[in-house]
Amino acid sequence: QVQLVESGGGLVQAGGSLRLSCAASGRTVSIDCMGWFRQAPGREREFVAQISRSGDSAYYRASVKGRFAISRDNAKNTVYLQMNSLKPEDTAVYYCTETAYDCTRGVDYWGKGTQVTVAS
Repeated sequence: QVQLVESGGGLVQAGGSLRLSCAASGRTVSIDCMGWFRQAPGREREFVAQISRSGDSAYYRASVKGRFAISRDNAKNTVYLQMNSLKPEDTAVYYCTETAYDCTRGVDYWGKGTQVTVAS
């Protein structure tokens, strides 16, 4: 069975930084697209970032581009999201995702999420 476990969330002041980690088990992530989605209170879950299985391509929603960076360590079966210059509107539960083989398909697996709160 596939499990994705997020960590690194917390409370931070606007302009600060956090690094989220996602530890995967049950499937080798080196063959899959990994990513992050988020859901703010009262809003729909939205795409944040994805990274290809080789790590040579990354995709971001426009509002986080230049501030967030997704990376992966396939040897550790782990994906990261470095978040800089955080804004109150980044407050959300962040979910790790895994998509089989490439990023052209829909998400196959979801983590349970980690809370990120950015204070103004």
